[in-house]
Amino acid sequence: MGLTPSDFQKTVGDMLVQHQSIMDILSKGQEASAKVNRAVTKAVTKCGCLEIHAVRPEIPEEATLSDLRQLLDHHLSGALCPNCREVIETELGKQVFYLAALCNTLGLSIQDILAREHDKLKTLTIFNLR
Repeated sequence: MGLTPSDFQKTVGDMLVQHQSIMDILSKGQEASAKVNRAVTKAVTKCGCLEIHAVRPEIPEEATLSDLRQLLDHHLSGALCPNCREVIETELGKQVFYLAALCNTLGLSIQDILAREHDKLKTLTIFNLR
């Protein structure tokens, strides 16, 4: 059986020593988020393995909801090179670490949060577009 979010959250609880304060966890979480953003930016600007082609989409008035999947995209082309992939995965791992630490500090279950969000997405389907 694989690692569950609950397993990860427990491990984070066991390992977090230095930054137990809610203020530390919040600021380290923001720092981790900024590092993810920076790593993705560097994949575009320094490495060049990704390219951004962002333009305002033209959406016809008669477009249906299913048409939007074809009309809207993520504006990326290319693929992460092994180095950029490793850096981004590392930074995302730190971000998830501090998310789990925040859940621990607030007495929340990351497993329950994920399950609730999943149920909401499945129930609301297309009416939960983000």
